[in-house]
Amino acid sequence: MALSPFEWKDKPALIEYLFPVQKISADSYREQMAGAGKTLTALGSFWKGRKPLILNKACILGLLLPVTDNFIKDLKIFELLMGMDAQSMQSRLEANVPISKRDQIGELLVLPFNEQVKKAKRSEEMGDSLFAHIWKQVNDHLGTSATSFPELVAQMGIARFGRRPKVADVFCGSGQIPFEAARLGCDVYASDLNPIACLLTYGAFNVVGANEIIHNEMLEKLRKVVRKVQTQINELDVETDGNGWFLKSLLYCVEVKCPETGWMVPVIPSLIISKEARLIARLNPVPTEKKYNIDVIEVENDDELTSAKLGTFQKNTVVHSPDGKHQYRFSINSIRGDYRDGKENKNRLRKWSIRDFTPRPDDILQERLYCIHWMKKKPKGQKYDYEFRSVTDEDLIREQRVIDYIRKHLEEWQEKGYVPDMVIETGDKTDEPIKTRGWTHWHHLFNHRQLLYLGLIRQYSDSASLYVRFMDLLNYSSRLCPWATSPKGKSKSGEGKRTGGASDNPANTFYNQALNTLYSYGCRSFLQLLNVLEKKIVSSVIESKAVVLTNPAECIEVKNDIYITDPPYGDAVKYEEITEFFIAWLRKNPPEEFSHWTWDSRRSLAIKGEGEGFRRGMIAAYRQTARMMPDNGIQVLMFTHQSGAIWADMANIIWAAGLQVTAAWYVVTETDSALRQGANVKGTIILILRKRHKIKETFRDDLGWEIEEAVKEQVDSLVGLDKSVRATGAEGLYTDADLQMAGYAAALKVLTAYSVIDGKNMVTEAEAPRVAGKKTFVDDLIEFAVQTAVQFLVPTGFEPGVWKQLQPVERFYLKMAEVEFQGGKTLDNYQNFAKAFKVVHFDQVMSDASRANAARLKLSSEFKSALMSGEAEITGTPLRAILFGLYEIIRDIDIDEVLAHLMDVCPNYTANKGLLATMADYLAQKRQDLKTTKNFRPDKEAQAARILAEAIRNHRL
Repeated sequence: MALSPFEWKDKPALIEYLFPVQKISADSYREQMAGAGKTLTALGSFWKGRKPLILNKACILGLLLPVTDNFIKDLKIFELLMGMDAQSMQSRLEANVPISKRDQIGELLVLPFNEQVKKAKRSEEMGDSLFAHIWKQVNDHLGTSATSFPELVAQMGIARFGRRPKVADVFCGSGQIPFEAARLGCDVYASDLNPIACLLTYGAFNVVGANEIIHNEMLEKLRKVVRKVQTQINELDVETDGNGWFLKSLLYCVEVKCPETGWMVPVIPSLIISKEARLIARLNPVPTEKKYNIDVIEVENDDELTSAKLGTFQKNTVVHSPDGKHQYRFSINSIRGDYRDGKENKNRLRKWSIRDFTPRPDDILQERLYCIHWMKKKPKGQKYDYEFRSVTDEDLIREQRVIDYIRKHLEEWQEKGYVPDMVIETGDKTDEPIKTRGWTHWHHLFNHRQLLYLGLIRQYSDSASLYVRFMDLLNYSSRLCPWATSPKGKSKSGEGKRTGGASDNPANTFYNQALNTLYSYGCRSFLQLLNVLEKKIVSSVIESKAVVLTNPAECIEVKNDIYITDPPYGDAVKYEEITEFFIAWLRKNPPEEFSHWTWDSRRSLAIKGEGEGFRRGMIAAYRQTARMMPDNGIQVLMFTHQSGAIWADMANIIWAAGLQVTAAWYVVTETDSALRQGANVKGTIILILRKRHKIKETFRDDLGWEIEEAVKEQVDSLVGLDKSVRATGAEGLYTDADLQMAGYAAALKVLTAYSVIDGKNMVTEAEAPRVAGKKTFVDDLIEFAVQTAVQFLVPTGFEPGVWKQLQPVERFYLKMAEVEFQGGKTLDNYQNFAKAFKVVHFDQVMSDASRANAARLKLSSEFKSALMSGEAEITGTPLRAILFGLYEIIRDIDIDEVLAHLMDVCPNYTANKGLLATMADYLAQKRQDLKTTKNFRPDKEAQAARILAEAIRNHRL
């Protein structure tokens, strides 16, 4: 029986009541770890911070699915739709495990879900066949008649909104959210202030989402462009040596004059050219010309290769030795002539003009070609031979030919938009090329060959699909592309097996989110650029209606049923600046599909993730989205928890926008990266929002009881569901960190339901400017709500009254011991709980070895006798006394002596005897089953805790 229009109009959404965040986190993390294998990164890996498609799918389904009085069945249906059920996991594992190991699938299926996911294919890699077995169960539970996701989504949309659901993302970024919504079968509206974000989103719909026929048409257009460009390059004769060898890539470096010797010195940070081939650049002095020739030579051993890591540029200093005996050193700052003019840093570099693309002869910073990577097709097959060579006179003639060609055509090409003529505006990120190199226009970031290849391709790129793919070409072809070399990988087993091929290639410009000027860089030939241009894009056909516009978020004038947004926040990448790198090339004469877009970054309008401008921009955006959705519309707002103030900021935004929180969940979405040093936040908070329909008033005194009741009800509900799931033999759904987030949500749900508190209009309060260092009424309310929520997270073994009397740092340490016992080890858990418990210096009780995804508390053996006195938060507490006692027992101190010390260091020992024994018992239980390593022995701590607990109980005073 089909669902009727609006049959579910007023039914709560599943995501407002339950969301299996542990499983969603495992699948999300698995997707993030796929790197280049992710569905949309082929269009532009330069856009970071992508929310996983699997998380977006979970949110969309969670918003559409109704919650019933049978939570267990609701959960089962959701997991079937997510490909998380046992049968789906078996299929995912079988698809990723070698045939020879298929008999081990049964053993894998009993592992924890996150371990299964690591060894399985992602559900989106499996296609529709993964879900063939689910539809009868889904339809029986929901009353639908679907055999695919688009059919199911259409039917659920009709039941909720009377139509196929319309989903919008007004901060669409790289298109992850709109793409998944369209793939599921929703009609989609996507917008962003930034045209590059919109171009990526358009590409997600129309390149990745194209069917096979359209894909073939796009491929043929691409081949036509390649043939035209290749013909012109062949006519120039600048990519071959005349002996069958073709350019693969070229290495360039800056060259400067030594102020002491007058020698021209190549500035090369590393002299290694190829790690696999053991090739380095060797500088050979030419005294008569006061310059160095650069020869490519092979070294004999790893020591020589390692020593070549140290080039002529070391810690901002140029180093050279013309005679091999005397070494000369000078800073690059002195060469540039850096100086202070008031508060501004300046230098004496000449500012390049609009017609410059190479240094002038009298410029301080020169540039030279110092190595060429050649390739030649083998006599048989499709493979190539490769060799690195020093630069010859013939090579320099070919270089000059390219320079002459660009000089002749540059003005015409800039006028027609084939090459940028756009000025680099100053900014946090864009100041770098201006100040360090004197570059003033965007085309200065590209050398003569890059301008030739890109200008010719741009000249013939008149189709929308080529426009999309042109962005990735720019990312891989600029003066900001570092040379990257790596040897063949070897297995960690020590057997010497190869695990990956060697690589000698220029890397991409945006290996991090900055415009990093380089002293040496790699340049791809046209043939090598084709590897980027013709990169295979896996199709994922989309048939839904999708609209993409370059509009500010607050200007949306189209009604949508669902909004899912991931807005900019505190440390957001300054895309409004760095994407001008692409806009400069694409803004003139775009294809018809993009001719109505605004091809400007509009920096002044961009919502920046800090300060009053951020709050005002966010309020305007979310107020408008609230207006542009029906009364039963629903929103998901995602943000990464970076600072303690973010909760108050979000509450302000939600209040002022006329919205209220109905649920909150925490999902692990980020990965470790060598580019992000230190211990970084790893998760995303998901707020579920509805319209605030009534004007309700209350007083703060009454709020306390209401928040306590709501938090208790929410936590009890989730704990009950968790126990019911565990009773079936399945893994639990929630950890303490999840319950903490649920408690926050319940508190915010109560708060944001009120329009007036203590006689104050909360919209007015929310819109009031913040004064640095001064708490607002909203700050106080949020802090009060959070503290109230935390009170209900009392560990087993402690009485609520006793728990409340502990110092914040004691509650933090004991609570995190329980989280570790449950398997939690991400640093963001510790950060969240530290803020909740008001622990300022939680790092004092954390292991020095803690990392983002492997954080833990210090054991007593790591504290030793530290923090026994002084101003530390843990100093003088019963917990610190217990930890010192455990340390002494582990050191085999006599138990009577341990108890004597305990009496000395524990305040009010007699009154606290029972508490001390409880703490010791608790730590014994939480430490006993933790995995041990050579340097981490929680088993010894557990044993000591049991001894100490018994000794305290039997201690006669």
